[in-house]
Amino acid sequence: MSITSQGPGPVDVTLTVNGRSVDVHVEPRRTLLSVLREELGLTGAKEGCGEGNCGACTVLLDGHAVYACMTLAVECDGGEIRTVEGLADGEELHPVQGAFLEHDGYQCGFCTPGQIMAAVALLERCPSPTEDEVRQGMAGNLCRCGAYPNITASVIAAADRMRQKDA
Repeated sequence: MSITSQGPGPVDVTLTVNGRSVDVHVEPRRTLLSVLREELGLTGAKEGCGEGNCGACTVLLDGHAVYACMTLAVECDGGEIRTVEGLADGEELHPVQGAFLEHDGYQCGFCTPGQIMAAVALLERCPSPTEDEVRQGMAGNLCRCGAYPNITASVIAAADRMRQKDA
């Protein structure tokens, strides 16, 4: 006798993505990353490892940095998701995005959206980080090109910008 389990079928999930409410009908096993990329066309977050080791898929869920490749979409029902596509205000870049451009906080660019989202989360909880705090706060995001000194400089510069903007 063989037992086959199909498991639960698709479920409705409501998310607020970059300030816009969206309803998706997804299989319970679908990751947030696949929903963002395949259902919503938001391709900034990348799948680098699919195991939560590289940070290329980092997005913010209710203000906290999460690996979208390891987060099930159904776990996010009712949650607020911010992706790199939602940071700019029209033509005005978010201070972190601007600082990454000015301080060459990228090389190939593959990890950059995840790095930027991790930096935003860090600066929202720690507006005046030291270099050591930046390195520690960004440790979950890998850059295979080795742009770490420029990434650190970018985050420090963004922190200065954001404090000046709030002053």
